[in-house]
Amino acid sequence: MAPRTQILLLLAIPLVLVVGLVLTSQRLPSSEVGRAYVQRVTLPSASDDLDLPSVSGDEALPLIVIDAGHGGHDPGASGQGLVEKSLVLSLASELKEELEAQGGVRVALTRDDDRYLLHAERFEIARRLNADLFLSIHADSAGDASEVEGASIYTLSNEASSDAAARFAERENASDRLNGVNLSDQSDTVSTILVELSQRRTQEQSAEFARLIRREGEGVLRFHPQAIRSAALKVLRAPDVPSVLFESGFITNAAEAERLGSAEGREQFAQIMARAIRIYFARQQ
Repeated sequence: MAPRTQILLLLAIPLVLVVGLVLTSQRLPSSEVGRAYVQRVTLPSASDDLDLPSVSGDEALPLIVIDAGHGGHDPGASGQGLVEKSLVLSLASELKEELEAQGGVRVALTRDDDRYLLHAERFEIARRLNADLFLSIHADSAGDASEVEGASIYTLSNEASSDAAARFAERENASDRLNGVNLSDQSDTVSTILVELSQRRTQEQSAEFARLIRREGEGVLRFHPQAIRSAALKVLRAPDVPSVLFESGFITNAAEAERLGSAEGREQFAQIMARAIRIYFARQQ
């Protein structure tokens, strides 16, 4: 074959492939083209139209807002057959039932179904309800490192308490992004200002609640060696509501997944957390 013919063939092959792809895409229904590469979801309504949960009980009683992390198109971590968004919703619901059964406090959930909320919407619900305490419940994954275990308790800080805390915050904060697009209308600058404007008293109260969770769970729950941490977590950025994120453990660890996924484990979690909440409110009086 002549050299000129070989060159023409080399130039023609890419052109033929492109034409073939174009013709194939034209024959496909438009809903099929690119469906595997683009995730489409219904975005939450603007924060001005937040659907606030109903709260029953005497308004003189303290109010805690419990936030089940992730939800909707955002499943969170997964492992051992568990998905974070479903697991933490079951933990939040169990805690709500426990607190309501004991009485003396009011309780609201940021979500009671498989719904997606922005971080700012989660803590804004607590603010608009004039909550006295905000608790966000999560679980973690360590990938193939199935031996990693232990619950952690996070409070807000611009300076992460460790590299691990910084990585956790980066991963959790990223759930406000979809297909690389930031869904939140709150810039990082505004978020930083909110952190700086947070009252010292609010931060002290958050730290006190974190210590109570650690104390009440001692000997029952398995905590990470560095149990109490701090990081720039967006979900904790309510400047006037004491806020804590409880990372309930690693669902990639078989023992922790079994505990968290069982009715006994959920009841155990609810009892410990309810005790910490009641002690916290008693100290605020």
